[in-house]
Amino acid sequence: MQDRNADRNPLCWTGGRSCSLWGVLLLLAGIGATSPIHAHGAAPPAEHTQTASQMAIQLNNDKMTLAITKVPQIYLYGVIDAGAPQRFEALVRSGKIPSGSDIYLNSSSGDLRAGLALGRLFRAGSMVTHLGTPRRPLQSSVYTSKTAVCVDACTYAYFGGLYRWAPTGSDRIGLSPNGAMDPPKTIGMGQAQPASGDVDAYLKDMGVDLGEFAPTLKTSHDPVVWLTAEQMMSMGLANNGGLPITVKSELTSAAPYLVLSQVDRNGEHRITLQCQPSGVTLTAYDLVGATRAREIVSHGTRSYFEIDRKETLTQQHDGASVASQSVMITRPYPATQLEQLLFAHSIGAWVGGRTSAFRYGFVFQLYPVRNALKDYYLACWRAAPWPLK
Repeated sequence: MQDRNADRNPLCWTGGRSCSLWGVLLLLAGIGATSPIHAHGAAPPAEHTQTASQMAIQLNNDKMTLAITKVPQIYLYGVIDAGAPQRFEALVRSGKIPSGSDIYLNSSSGDLRAGLALGRLFRAGSMVTHLGTPRRPLQSSVYTSKTAVCVDACTYAYFGGLYRWAPTGSDRIGLSPNGAMDPPKTIGMGQAQPASGDVDAYLKDMGVDLGEFAPTLKTSHDPVVWLTAEQMMSMGLANNGGLPITVKSELTSAAPYLVLSQVDRNGEHRITLQCQPSGVTLTAYDLVGATRAREIVSHGTRSYFEIDRKETLTQQHDGASVASQSVMITRPYPATQLEQLLFAHSIGAWVGGRTSAFRYGFVFQLYPVRNALKDYYLACWRAAPWPLK
């Protein structure tokens, strides 16, 4: 169970420690660790030696990187050429790019069909997509931009990530107006663009819906329509490390309940609300395994819930317990405060230690389940009405 205060920085996953520390460690990890790969799989003498018409692959799987991120970091940059998926798949088959790897993309042009094929490879391997520029070897004096740009073929490849992190800082991602909506056409060296039906099928398979964005793409006169991080999160184009929340409920009984569950790359998290005549019980479960759960509970000095990032229902000692494979936090919750949950943006559950470095838990963004919360509120009111204010 890990601190995800910095929702958009995957290097901040480890319980509460500062991102700056990880940045320094990753910089140190770059010594002798970067492994740019040529079109034929051989490592060139320097990362800027890939041909201008081919996508380059930089593989970072040194001990320091794996100690921090647990999985390799793979940087794909330059023109996405027709052969890029085959070169990437060869590295997957060799075991150099395992399932769950972090993929960092930086490409402003390329073959759209190849972008779709890369995206399917990412999804087949449950990989995580980000925007990012490759590490520069310390011995290199060549200046490289720190801003990653992802357009068209790159953007569709990005959509293939099981977990997709929204761009941060100056990084940008976008699509050309009508770029994937036109009939098939031949470009460059006989490369055929996929039909719009192929693109639609790909997006459906990836669980990505551009419906809200389509009118802008059709009417814009700009060369590229850029997406903001907020737009991507609200439309589900990015999920910042978590799959959509699922809802299970029983609203017709005398004791209505609601269960919110979410799976992310670190496991499964669940919050239940049980309504009874005596009040509402709020319970959080974090499935981290029995051994890890015991460690967290034994080192925790307090536990609490958060609503809109504000600490509530805090209990010192003994507020968290081990339930099978989970850390469990349970509290009575005033029915009169259910309205607060109904309009809240987020809810979280945490175990904290003596210092801020020990903080483990999770946060749910509630806007996708707003209607479910409303239905539960009404069912709970019918089952056990509370005094009006």
